[in-house]
Amino acid sequence: MQKRELHPTTPADREAVRAAAEAVLRELAGSGAVLREDQWRAIEALVVDGRRALVVQRTGWGKSAVYFIATALLRARGAGPTVIVSPLLALMRNQVDAAARAGIRARTINSANPEEWSQIQQEVADGLVDVLLVSPERLNNPDFRDHVLPKLAASTGLLVVDEAHCISDWGHDFRPDYRRLRTMLAELSPGVPVLATTATANARVTADVAEQLGTGAGDAQALVLRGPLDRESLSLAVLPLPDPAHRLAWLADHLPDLPGSGIVYTLTVAAAEEVTEFLRGRGYQVAAYSGRTEDAERREAETALLENRVKALVATSALGMGFDKPDLGFVVHLGSPSSPIAYYQQVGRAGRGVDRAEVLLLPGREDEAIWRYFASIGFPAEEQVRRTLDALSEAGRPLSTAALETSVDLRRTRLETMLKVLDVDGAVRRVRGGWESTGETWQYDAARYAKVARAREAEQQAMREYVATGGCRMEFLRRQLDDPEAAPCGRCDRCGPPRHSAEVSAGALDAARAALGRPGVSFETRRMWPTGMESLGVPLKGRIPPAQQAEPGRALGRLSDIGWGGRLRSLLDERSPDGPLPREVLDAMVGVVADWARGPGGWAGPGGPDGQRLDRPVGVVALDSSTRPQLVSDLAGGLASIGRMSLLGRIEYATGEPPHGPRSNSAQRLRSVAGALALPPGLAEALAAAPGPVLLVDDLVDSGWTLTVAARLLRQAGATAVLPLVLAVRG
Repeated sequence: MQKRELHPTTPADREAVRAAAEAVLRELAGSGAVLREDQWRAIEALVVDGRRALVVQRTGWGKSAVYFIATALLRARGAGPTVIVSPLLALMRNQVDAAARAGIRARTINSANPEEWSQIQQEVADGLVDVLLVSPERLNNPDFRDHVLPKLAASTGLLVVDEAHCISDWGHDFRPDYRRLRTMLAELSPGVPVLATTATANARVTADVAEQLGTGAGDAQALVLRGPLDRESLSLAVLPLPDPAHRLAWLADHLPDLPGSGIVYTLTVAAAEEVTEFLRGRGYQVAAYSGRTEDAERREAETALLENRVKALVATSALGMGFDKPDLGFVVHLGSPSSPIAYYQQVGRAGRGVDRAEVLLLPGREDEAIWRYFASIGFPAEEQVRRTLDALSEAGRPLSTAALETSVDLRRTRLETMLKVLDVDGAVRRVRGGWESTGETWQYDAARYAKVARAREAEQQAMREYVATGGCRMEFLRRQLDDPEAAPCGRCDRCGPPRHSAEVSAGALDAARAALGRPGVSFETRRMWPTGMESLGVPLKGRIPPAQQAEPGRALGRLSDIGWGGRLRSLLDERSPDGPLPREVLDAMVGVVADWARGPGGWAGPGGPDGQRLDRPVGVVALDSSTRPQLVSDLAGGLASIGRMSLLGRIEYATGEPPHGPRSNSAQRLRSVAGALALPPGLAEALAAAPGPVLLVDDLVDSGWTLTVAARLLRQAGATAVLPLVLAVRG
């Protein structure tokens, strides 16, 4: 890029900078493009005055144009590369393409291209990169933080924090890795401009982000630009339907009527996969997109949507930020997100370059159960945090997350999130080999965490009110974002007559019911013992011997399914009393077993990949249950009777009752059950007398360790194979 010296001090000089900015904009957006006034104000603050700025503007307003234009002008003056902290791969890919249109050389460092990191870092050092996009997770990687980040901070010409609401724990998508930005901000050379951008921040989040970025009201160099958040192209509507089958049928009947191509959002990965399979079966070109989707498949799905080769992506919130398709014609939600701000951010994908886009919410009664699950994984209680800090302090050496699980009863993802917060707070430090204590004093901010929890509850209530409101839906969302210019839009289904019929065809409804009523999912069983069990007094490590393993299991459904999931959540809810197993559930479980038997590797079907197949089970074994003994007993007895198998008995708890207290992670769950289960003499004798495969029956599989320990006992007693069979898989 050719250097041009710009030292604007007079109005004429500033006009020259504006003219240069307009020229870059035309390269980005076409010959007729003109800067918005606030775009120019932000560029002027960054390029001319070297200030820090926070821009809160609606999706499609042109926030990326601000930092690409500023980059071009600053690089022309000899400034170092722009560093953009960006949260999602889809967003990064869009930004790289946009930069290229303006002649800006952009590279990325993220989880999808580790083999390129060294080369990219060298290109940055050689001045060959204008924009470096970095995922927030990189900021807390020990090698990157200690060796790359200081050099970046010293050479950066502009720091951009995209989707800046992720910095704030008041934001709908808080990410602790973003907090590491405070370190980079502190190490920036004097006068280096900083830009933070977001489309989804209410007044509280805006103030919090501004404070953390050093752009608060007390900073003389601060600039906060906040504009109206109306999206004139979006036409909002809500359509309540009786059940999941009606929602699927509605999609099958009405998807062709929605303009162009778009996104169908679901609340869970399982639902995204179910909906995709159903719509494909009805002849639609659709693709699934979630956190479980491989990167190459994500790229293909994004490209297919951009090129209108699919009618829709069926996506989770993994497609929530930054995906840029100006002509996206619709966004449909199967289920309500728990936050109106998150909802507004997702629907903002539509209508960026078209006059009208349809936005439709199809709420479900099961939505709140999913909200409760995600709410349950917030910041842990002080006792668990202190136990983690004590474990690190006492170890005197780095501990991996897996090793910490033996001391702290938290699920892996929740433990990792907590450690990231503690790292940013200075209490722990991520190093090679895991985490170590810094020895610094740390205070548990119980009041703040409680306020965040209450804020989440208020957001959920607001989402209920959005569905039920009799007023303008766009005005409602804008008020949730503290938009002072919120007013009736004149476009939504409350400002005018309803636009969507609730009618579905009999054929589509029958097909949806058949798809959702189809029983059976498989789940993998454990093959490795958790790390560090010997320190807990459990002498188990490494790979579980094949002769002690269970076969892959089967379940009626997942609790997150939109088909059987709703019925299973009601049946297995901790607030539901134990009782007889409903006949329809038993019949469905019989169908699961029949499909298992006839499938590859089953005892009545073709052999598996290795040509082998199981022998027919000789009997059924139940797992003892303190919460649903009748339910599990009915299930085991019914399967044995209908399948003409022996009911061999049940595996019991040695003390007469299961261990008490939460057991969230693998190490703690295994510790609680490793010595707690026992085979009664009659069951052991039955297996010894007639060895063979057995069905092992339980109500719910979560971590899988109870089934793993039980299967090991059965295999040691003579079972030639153990086939786990449960009503539901959690998640």
